[in-house]
Amino acid sequence: MLLKLVAIYLVVSILIGLVAARRVHSAADYITAGRNLPMPVVMAMVFATWFGAETVLGISATFLEEGFRGLISDPLGASICLILFGLVFALPLYRLKLLTLGDFFRVRYDRRIELVVSLCIVISYLGWVSAQITALGLVFNVLSDDLISMNEGMLIGAAVVLLYTLVGGMWSVAATTFVQMIVIVAGLLVVTSMAGEMAGGIPLVIEKAAAEGKFDWLPSLDMVDMLGWIAALLTMALGSIPQQDVFQRVNSSKNEFIAVWATTLGGVAYFFFAAVPLFLAYTASIIDPAMTAAKMAEDSQLVLPTLVANYMPFWVQVVFFGALLSVIMSTASGTLLAPSVTFAENVIKGAVPNMTDRQLLFTTRLTVLGFTVLVTSYAIITDASIHAMVENAYRITLAGAFVPLAAGLFWRRASNLGAALSVSLGLGVWLMLEATGAELLVEPQLVGLVFSLLGMIVGSLISPNPHARNANGIPMRAA
Repeated sequence: MLLKLVAIYLVVSILIGLVAARRVHSAADYITAGRNLPMPVVMAMVFATWFGAETVLGISATFLEEGFRGLISDPLGASICLILFGLVFALPLYRLKLLTLGDFFRVRYDRRIELVVSLCIVISYLGWVSAQITALGLVFNVLSDDLISMNEGMLIGAAVVLLYTLVGGMWSVAATTFVQMIVIVAGLLVVTSMAGEMAGGIPLVIEKAAAEGKFDWLPSLDMVDMLGWIAALLTMALGSIPQQDVFQRVNSSKNEFIAVWATTLGGVAYFFFAAVPLFLAYTASIIDPAMTAAKMAEDSQLVLPTLVANYMPFWVQVVFFGALLSVIMSTASGTLLAPSVTFAENVIKGAVPNMTDRQLLFTTRLTVLGFTVLVTSYAIITDASIHAMVENAYRITLAGAFVPLAAGLFWRRASNLGAALSVSLGLGVWLMLEATGAELLVEPQLVGLVFSLLGMIVGSLISPNPHARNANGIPMRAA
């Protein structure tokens, strides 16, 4: 019965996405929803940027194992990213009226920088979207009591998300995400209230977690520990800023006020609501310590869904798994669209002269299909955890994309040579350290970030560009 109700919910989500798809008449409609989305919808989409499988299943499991110390990257780093993007990056980028973030690197620098950075952005999504597909497989496996295997569940989940994303693009993502966020907030609050009572009350749960040191989050005074803490924070907080999914939410806003404040408030909401899955996971260790220990040994990501399946009444199970599917699908649809539109606009279109708007729309949809097949295959093959797949996604953009973006927006002297050295040194040093497995006090991506910054400074001072400033005050490459 539960599986049937979930199937109905999936059909409803598809129908919502298909109805919204009727507003797609051009590539701009498909990619940015015509830059016509209101405050509540944009804020819901920003909130959904990271409130997916990683938050509900990934970091909740990590919290049981490591406490807050294991969550520096997410939710702390992720929230900082969204707030920084809203307060610092959203306004100047929104004013440029671009289709994708990759377009900025072409307009500010040149085609070569656009191509390399866009490919970095696309590659960074492989693990992130695969994490959502993996989570969908896990949910279907639990719901069916092993009748549907993990791999079969991944294929079903990927097909559902693909269907409405393929047809409606950002309009479908916006419509389905708004409805799904309502289900998420209401559903998780209901489950949290009931689980708290079963565990002896919310104050008791918090007191017990504090006594076990679960709320300790600062590093020790050991240099290695501090550097590791900083690396985890900066990889997510800065490495996820040059990402198409964050940009496309900002860029879909109806006006500048919404672009700035929907992003900022969405980041704040994410930070506080991310505590809900942590609380739920910890109640499991109080309600059923034996089950929790067994699942931690088998797969810690199963603790939360198993608690609900074993201890909650049927109607609460419907609410929880409906909310969980909403969480995953809302994140999956947005993160599936982001790399696809980047590849179509900044890689394929750049190589095909005089591509029409209609051809770009078809190419983008075809890319969505191809990327879905790729990430689903990767999800089936890899054995990495959801948390690990998401956490590793931003290393490449931290090393190769953050400095060219920030310098291009806020440093007038940033030049083509500076950007070229920044990207090549940042990526080159990072890849070399990753490949050699060198023992360092800091993570390889942080070393890459430092070399990326040095490359930008040296190259821009040696060969500054004679930039003109556009109407929004942003220095642009001469035509």
